[in-house]
Amino acid sequence: MRSNDITGIILVGGKSTRMGSEKGLVLLNRKPFVQHVLEAMKPLVSKIIIVGNDEVYDQFGVERIDDVLLDAGPLAGLYSGLLHSKTENNLVLSCDVPIITTSLLQKLLSYRNGQKDIVQFVSNGKTMPLIATYKKRCASKCLELLNEGERRLLALTNVLKTEDIVLPEEDHWATFNINTPTELELAKQHIKEKSTCN
Repeated sequence: MRSNDITGIILVGGKSTRMGSEKGLVLLNRKPFVQHVLEAMKPLVSKIIIVGNDEVYDQFGVERIDDVLLDAGPLAGLYSGLLHSKTENNLVLSCDVPIITTSLLQKLLSYRNGQKDIVQFVSNGKTMPLIATYKKRCASKCLELLNEGERRLLALTNVLKTEDIVLPEEDHWATFNINTPTELELAKQHIKEKSTCN
């Protein structure tokens, strides 16, 4: 895939109840989570869209769109992003993976089988539908599931043609979801230890 064929979509919705504050704005190494994700994604895509209803994200200098459906979970956020995208290929990330790297995302984008609707990482035994690529055509199935009351991305990956890329152990940290203050401290400790080793 060439960068002009790819739209980057960052989902910042969600209640952030476990974190206790707006998750995308939580600082790691003095930068908000969403800034880390933006910087990792930027070299690989032609355009980035932030999907979320909070105007505070307008400060990051990329287009922000509201969720088409309110309070309908990550499936609705994905649907909103795909609906707005002008490209067939879309790199989709949540804002809570601030340790993600450009090189790891490049590995995801290097998978070129056009027959697949979704390509996602599997990290530490868990599928990562919010570090994944989605074809624009997935939007119609998103809407169908949303109309049935579904909110989970797992429901989408289960019914479409999905390819799993299993990551080696050394890449697990880069996909670490940070949802709580405790997980944030773990991430900070990991980064500190890694910088000490280097």
